[in-house]
Amino acid sequence: MNPTPRTAPYGAWESPVDARTAAAHDGRPDFPGFVGDEVWWTEPRPAEGGRRALVRRLADGTVESPLPAPWNVRTRVIEYGGRAWAGTTGPSGPLIVFAHFADQRLYAYEPGVPDAVPRPLTPLSPVGDGLRWADPQLHLDRGEVWCVLEEFTGDGPLDLRRVLTAVPLDGSAAESRDAVRELSDDTHRFVTAPRLSPDGRQAVWIAWDHPRMPWDGTELKLAQVAADGTFGAARTILGGPAESVAQAEWAVDGTLLAATDRTGWWNLHRVDPATGAVVNLCPRDEEFAGPAWQMGARWFAPLDSGAVAVLHGRGAQRLGILEPATGELADVQGPWSEWAGPLASSGTRVIGVAASARTSVEVVELDTSTGRSRVVGAAHEDVVDPAFVPEPVERVFTGPGGREVHAQVYPPRNPGFTAPEGELPPYVVWVHGGPTSRTPLVLDLEIAYFTSRGIGVVEVNHGGSTGYGRAYRERLREQWGLVDVEDCAAVAEALAAEGTADRGRLAIRGGSAGGWTSAASLTTTDVYACGVILYPLLDLTGWAAGGETHDFESQYLDSLVGPWAEVPDRYRERSPITHAERLTVPFLLMQGTDDVICRPVQCERFLKRIAGRGIPHAYLLFAGEGHGFRREDTLVTSLEAELSLYGQVFGFTPPDVPPLELGK
Repeated sequence: MNPTPRTAPYGAWESPVDARTAAAHDGRPDFPGFVGDEVWWTEPRPAEGGRRALVRRLADGTVESPLPAPWNVRTRVIEYGGRAWAGTTGPSGPLIVFAHFADQRLYAYEPGVPDAVPRPLTPLSPVGDGLRWADPQLHLDRGEVWCVLEEFTGDGPLDLRRVLTAVPLDGSAAESRDAVRELSDDTHRFVTAPRLSPDGRQAVWIAWDHPRMPWDGTELKLAQVAADGTFGAARTILGGPAESVAQAEWAVDGTLLAATDRTGWWNLHRVDPATGAVVNLCPRDEEFAGPAWQMGARWFAPLDSGAVAVLHGRGAQRLGILEPATGELADVQGPWSEWAGPLASSGTRVIGVAASARTSVEVVELDTSTGRSRVVGAAHEDVVDPAFVPEPVERVFTGPGGREVHAQVYPPRNPGFTAPEGELPPYVVWVHGGPTSRTPLVLDLEIAYFTSRGIGVVEVNHGGSTGYGRAYRERLREQWGLVDVEDCAAVAEALAAEGTADRGRLAIRGGSAGGWTSAASLTTTDVYACGVILYPLLDLTGWAAGGETHDFESQYLDSLVGPWAEVPDRYRERSPITHAERLTVPFLLMQGTDDVICRPVQCERFLKRIAGRGIPHAYLLFAGEGHGFRREDTLVTSLEAELSLYGQVFGFTPPDVPPLELGK
């Protein structure tokens, strides 16, 4: 018999989902791949300083992490990183090449060799932030690993170049940069995804330049490869300033495949390497790719049979098998509602990561010969009673001008409590980063931390988000700080108008670009009673000058706001720091000391603007954290501080949470 629920105000409910539990399960497994019959991937270790561990599933099903701390398999290329490892089977068993976060060098590791330890393949550099490597591709027959090199040429954040390189596997470049062979020139500011054709005679890669971002426009480059491994003159065979080629791969028969949004959606095409002529293999108003925030992303993987494993969908993506000859697409069955890349394939096997609203992200393998799928790594465990997990609802709201706004609503849920009659719950609007990104509908214990205490959450995929076609993505063009703010407000006010949320107890929170939207919302609207701002951008003029961010996004604002030289007043007018005097509600600001994307100096300037105005607030600065928090203790502190803020503003006392001191 279930006990009668106790009555307590929303927010004051007792919950087994504590901050430590949520923090311990923060992050997701990523970059799975095959090494012979084995499956390898990386996964987070919040309790180990936030490092990423390399994990291995042996053929007998045993799962182990062969590289203990302090090895941290993570690259800093373009600061958002990407694929940091590659593996194949060598004479002594698995051969793994990986980037180590602490020094950013490439290392080779052979776990089958007795007493093996990683040996460096690349040198350290005394210049700037040194040498960084990403998206490695092993070529044993050539004795090389091909990858992207990001090389700093000075001490400034923009003093760098990027080229495709071949690093010798014999270790001869460990002490000499001269031993690294450059494959491409540095004509383009950004290069990624070098792919060698099956016959070894051609290579393709993706390139683009400032001020474009990779979802704005990229070029698919092709070069002939000589017998000695040198590249001939490169030419563009697909893409351009208004066409985003997100991925290109060679099929085993030498066919070139590419995901491009020339139709308004990232669809999969067959490309003629000689002429650049394309054939859309499955024309749909769906996305078969996504924004390239990291290097090494793969949304499709050719199979030996000629079929192609693809991620596709509108909003959430599913895993399907596409037959290029007929255009037939069959989806994989299973309990997962959200699939994500990178995909990898080997023979009839496909590997990816997947989750659902009731399960967290896990590594899933499909055998295309049988149609059966199974979890092979990072298996979801019910670390909390499922009764305390929220039951979200996908919804489409109406924004200004009748435009669609996609969102996911997570109502409060706790079987042990009910609210007093007539009380409506507080709601917090969660804003994703990017802003060219999307929040997936998956189990997140950080959300459960709040909903199990009686606080509703709504994730808003505002205009500018990905997953809904290029037109939806480009709603934010020169409208950042307007469309995102309006869409979030429209969702919050709609929830209040329909009686789902308490109009007087709405909040907004977000990190990075979501921190920008949160700060802009607090300084330009009266919708919210408080807000939480994490590692934000607050002053556009600092970014426009190029000194307060990194190279990858240093000209991102040209598309989000407009060219600085043409509309400087717009940069000042849109910035939350310009309107700090309009801020009248309490807020929590959190930042990492080592963040080179959104730097602490912006928070410091913002706080000076509100000093002495009597606005209750707190500023938490976490030593050693970068852009996005990774360490368990940091995550615990930030969650508990956020809950305490809501309690003080919304009028409830959260149990077992230390009070956050709000200064004025």
